[in-house]
Amino acid sequence: METVSRTDISEYPLVSQGKVRDMYAIDEHTLLIVTTDRMSAFDVVLPDPIPYKGMVLNQLTVYWMERLASLVDNHLLAVRVSDFPAPLHKHRPTLEGRSVLVRRAGPLPIECIVRGYLSGSGWKDYERSSQVCGIDLPDGLRESDRLPKPLFTPSTKAEQGAHDENITLEQAKEAIGPELFERARELSLSIFSHGASVAENNGLIIADTKFEFGRLDNELLLIDEVLTPDSSRFWPMQSYRPGQAQPSFDKQYLRDWLKDNWDFQGQPPRLPDEVVMTTRDKYLEAFRLLTGDSLERTIQ
Repeated sequence: METVSRTDISEYPLVSQGKVRDMYAIDEHTLLIVTTDRMSAFDVVLPDPIPYKGMVLNQLTVYWMERLASLVDNHLLAVRVSDFPAPLHKHRPTLEGRSVLVRRAGPLPIECIVRGYLSGSGWKDYERSSQVCGIDLPDGLRESDRLPKPLFTPSTKAEQGAHDENITLEQAKEAIGPELFERARELSLSIFSHGASVAENNGLIIADTKFEFGRLDNELLLIDEVLTPDSSRFWPMQSYRPGQAQPSFDKQYLRDWLKDNWDFQGQPPRLPDEVVMTTRDKYLEAFRLLTGDSLERTIQ
């Protein structure tokens, strides 16, 4: 399986190149989404890709979307290159396992974040104000404590290179309208509850995550990535100790390395082989724990 940092699908127009995903327009109703091995952190793309990362993100998203179909419809049309349009078949070595064909939906202008534990920016907010995104919480909570109940805490959806910002529930309602807001909140909490239960049965805690939804013909669809190491914090249950930061199966290890080795001025540093391989192994282990199978067998 080759490492893919960039794609060149000349048969169809490239309509978007994000930090990780390349999107091509198959027609006015259909997109090809290719999840590359590019690694982003602190809103910048790092110079070194992480092998297998794109496949982990893509295959986990397919895994979750298929299992959540009874809760929410999604944008998936095809997940195998053999089911893609014929001009894409010659790109099978690049596309297989890391690409999907999807319905083209209009993304909501907010990120739908759900927090089950007090960590990251939520912990920083709580330290300052005993609130998270304007939501009051009990006094005396510690870093990584489980919250009394999961919180829906939306954020802005920033352009590439900018930072998402936490917003209040009222601001989210103003951005998308009260009816759509309630539906997005309800779905986000339901999906999180289902995913957290599956993860706990497999020895993982989902501390927090973000979802994206799109609108198509007045229907709300689950889009983008779902419960992956890029969009979630995964903690091993066996070593969980509240009151401190937790070891994790996500990009936190890489973020911590960057904090120790980069002053955040200019271009980010090259990643040592050890950091690349450790990050790769964390993503692969998250996949194995959540699905009960190896990535190699899944994409055969």
